[in-house]
Amino acid sequence: MKLSERISAAQARVQSGGQPSPALATSPTLELPRPELPAKRTQWFEQKSEQKTTTPTPPAADAIAIAVAVASDLPEEVRPKAQQPVDVFAALKERAATALFEHLGARFNDSAITEQELKSSARDELTKIIDAEQVPLSADERTRLVQDVADDVLGYGPLQRLLDDPAVTEIMVNRMDQIYVERKGHLTLAETRFSSEEHLRRVIERIVSKVGRRIDESSPLVDARLEDGSRVNAVIPPLAVGGSSLTIRKFSKVPLTVRNLIDFGTLTPEMAELLNACVKAKLNIIVSGGTGTGKTTLLNVLSSFLPADERIVTIEDAVELQIQQDHVVRLESRPPNTEGKGEVTIRELLRNSLRMRPDRIVVGEVRGGESLDMLQAMNTGHDGSLSTVHSNSPRDAVARLETLVLMAGMDLPLRAIREQIASAVNLIVQISRLRDGSRRITHVTEVQGMEGDIVTLQDAFVFDYSAGVDAQGRFLGRPVATGIRPRFIDRFEDLGIHVSPAVFASPLSPAAAGDGKG
Repeated sequence: MKLSERISAAQARVQSGGQPSPALATSPTLELPRPELPAKRTQWFEQKSEQKTTTPTPPAADAIAIAVAVASDLPEEVRPKAQQPVDVFAALKERAATALFEHLGARFNDSAITEQELKSSARDELTKIIDAEQVPLSADERTRLVQDVADDVLGYGPLQRLLDDPAVTEIMVNRMDQIYVERKGHLTLAETRFSSEEHLRRVIERIVSKVGRRIDESSPLVDARLEDGSRVNAVIPPLAVGGSSLTIRKFSKVPLTVRNLIDFGTLTPEMAELLNACVKAKLNIIVSGGTGTGKTTLLNVLSSFLPADERIVTIEDAVELQIQQDHVVRLESRPPNTEGKGEVTIRELLRNSLRMRPDRIVVGEVRGGESLDMLQAMNTGHDGSLSTVHSNSPRDAVARLETLVLMAGMDLPLRAIREQIASAVNLIVQISRLRDGSRRITHVTEVQGMEGDIVTLQDAFVFDYSAGVDAQGRFLGRPVATGIRPRFIDRFEDLGIHVSPAVFASPLSPAAAGDGKG
């Protein structure tokens, strides 16, 4: 018997006041073989037949029961599916967002309207739209609805609240329903999430389109930045197998100062005095550290020591540096277009910057063949240059620079590369992220020159791990001087730069700083 015939039979039984209809009574299809029925269902049919002679069953309930029995005997693929519950709040958000677009229209792309004015207008319109819906909402629900719609339309959806939270330093979206955040150096799973993969993709495209980048299947990964300079990296399928991935490293809206770093324990006042003198004396400085250690932040602080009357040229993959001086030219590399043309690398920008009459060249990070051009610039009159490199120690920084120079494609002997490094780089500042999540400068190391085939290093400051940790697991130690005066102190005296002798006073013995050869 077909499903329509079964339903008709059940309806006929209801209409006949609970008596079996002829179609149902004569239907051989309902008399299923007993061995194939589960024991509970067989008992149910027997109980129903006994109840007909004793206690009458209400017609409507009997019809429902028969309908359930009919449906349960159907194949899985044709059984009626349970209706999914409707999220009324989500549906209201969707209608409000659509209405907001209709009301404001072209004002979203009007450059004459400031961001603040646009947000104010949008919130006023949203309030009117929600009032027109006449949906009973509490004050908290109304506020949340307005905030969510405003974030989706004007901001970055679920990420907007995390971006506005000053305690969050990094946001990591593994997939649309899994977002981790970093607070005070520790990772935690955030409660917020995207509604779908498409929602996450829309936010990614909104971010990258604002800086002239693109992301699609032909170019599935991109580096970008937000308006405040925060660094963004996005990867989409097919490279991201579990769904689109997004990483945002936030930068402080107000640039950190050297006083902030001293208060955080990143460095000491004595170390700050020495670094200030090194920048003013035009020493070439490399900031070394691992991922997320705060290299760019430290580079920003070092750049604050630059004299205001010098011409500064910054070169970066994505503009992140927050140089406070006025006389600054910012250069940013460019990826290839859809045809694979138009790429401008950091190496090309660095070579071009030498023709721009710079007093200082600041390279956001060297990660390829541009390191050779940077070393040559340092050795040909462009003193006082600053840059960063990924490495775990000052000795590793020298080895990594050697490797990066080899990536330039020049068949140079290793000794020649080391001589270039020893001659060009004066100081390596190593910053590390410790187990407690804090970021500390662990080494301030002078590059003294060559001894045989080895680049000789000498620590001026090292981090004191011997102080142990407190009850919360935070390191009690701080960077301390080794007691060894760097050789470039003589250069300070020639330039009239004074550094207090107390800077180099330290409880550490010279042996504690190592022999300088790594």
